[in-house]
Amino acid sequence: MKLRVLLVVASLVLSVLIGSSLASRGTGRQAGGDRGITIGLSLDTLKEARWQADRDMFVKRAGELGARVLVLAANSDDTVQIGDVEKLITNRVDVLVIVPHDGTAMAKGVKMAHDAGIPVIAYDRIIRDSDLDLYVSFDNERVGELQARYLVDHLPTPGRGRIVRIYGAKTDNNASQFKRGQDRVLEPYIARGDIVVVHEDWAEDWKPENAKRIVNAAITAGGPDIDAVLASNDGTAGGAIQALSEEGLAGKVLVTGQDAEIVALQRIAAGTQTMTIYKPLQTLARGAAELAVRLASRHIVVARQTVDNGHGPIPAVLYDVVTVTRDNILDTVVRDRQASYDDVYRGIPEAQRPPRP
Repeated sequence: MKLRVLLVVASLVLSVLIGSSLASRGTGRQAGGDRGITIGLSLDTLKEARWQADRDMFVKRAGELGARVLVLAANSDDTVQIGDVEKLITNRVDVLVIVPHDGTAMAKGVKMAHDAGIPVIAYDRIIRDSDLDLYVSFDNERVGELQARYLVDHLPTPGRGRIVRIYGAKTDNNASQFKRGQDRVLEPYIARGDIVVVHEDWAEDWKPENAKRIVNAAITAGGPDIDAVLASNDGTAGGAIQALSEEGLAGKVLVTGQDAEIVALQRIAAGTQTMTIYKPLQTLARGAAELAVRLASRHIVVARQTVDNGHGPIPAVLYDVVTVTRDNILDTVVRDRQASYDDVYRGIPEAQRPPRP
């Protein structure tokens, strides 16, 4: 079931035919009606500041467009999240937006929604093995490429060193996409023996304490001779830095990250984290809300990319990402008002701060 999603392909004629075909299917539901549009937003978790920000921006933009949003969070429990999807379907939402905890398990939720005539958007994380209507995210393999390229170029001896790799949650398809992007950059260096992976593991549920255990294990097994930690997000970077601090290595070992969380930006300003990947969450959240309203209104959505989720090519809208370091914090996240100058440089002596913009 692809509800009114128009794929832009090489042939304009084919594009028009695809759009006409999709637009003619319908679902037997009349969106909104007198009650207006209702969007169901099913979140994996709200424990992380990042997801709280996504929720708030999504709800705000949907409200500006005249839609209301029912939000449920599952606390990283697949059974709870399936139950949340059932509740949202029962509440007769016009479109369902899902951030899955387990991208494979949530295929059941997509089928349930489609059986009820409700289109489904996977937000930030793909839902596998399902006939999704739309996937809205960032280019996650590009995230991994940028992380790994920065690491390679900024090792004490560029292109050579000993590293620890911390992957995300095995249940999150994004973690695998980040790893694929990293591998694309790192594999030639590893094959030549220029870069040695001294330890690697997956951080269950992206928890910082699990990342800390991975770095602790690396140091216990091979000693403190580590040049870099390739952490897949800011939460795992934080856990890695805790372990490094215990060994007196914080600020001496390159540490990557992702999400441009405030605490990570503070660590970058202080010198304990080296970089992060900025994914303009306002662009994602507002864009997803706009797309959700269009689908709920049964209007055609234009998707210029596809992502294979195991079921087949899924129409996708993928936004670009930016590498953030100490040198460009002001020109990226602060300029975009994703973080304030005072928040980023809290705890940094005034004399060591860059000029206020």
